[in-house]
Amino acid sequence: METPFSLVYGSDAMIPVEIHESSPRFQSFVAEESNEERRVNLDLMDDAREEARIKAEAVKKRVDHQYSSKVKLRRFQVGDLVMRKAHPYELENKLSPKWTRPFRITKAKGNGSYNLETLEGSNAANLKFYFS
Repeated sequence: METPFSLVYGSDAMIPVEIHESSPRFQSFVAEESNEERRVNLDLMDDAREEARIKAEAVKKRVDHQYSSKVKLRRFQVGDLVMRKAHPYELENKLSPKWTRPFRITKAKGNGSYNLETLEGSNAANLKFYFS
């Protein structure tokens, strides 16, 4: 497994404590061998970066699949009663209701967008079913 530092700079980092306390890693340092290893590491760096990118994409796909498998798709019909999520400015305190009065769906626009109707007439987006 590669560290972010090694992916950027092509070698592992040495912390100052290792240098000042004469760690085995610091004591066994040989400049000629280090230069040769650095050239080899730089030659292999593109492969390591590509492998890290592929792994990151695989992780993103797994997370997306995990999230998508738990999301429940909600479809509303014209005439359904729904409640709209309250805007932050509508909340007076932390005990205020998180959902506002019931609305009636007048038109389904597609992609989860709906026209809503109240006594005054209004539009909204964050909805849930209202059961009376």
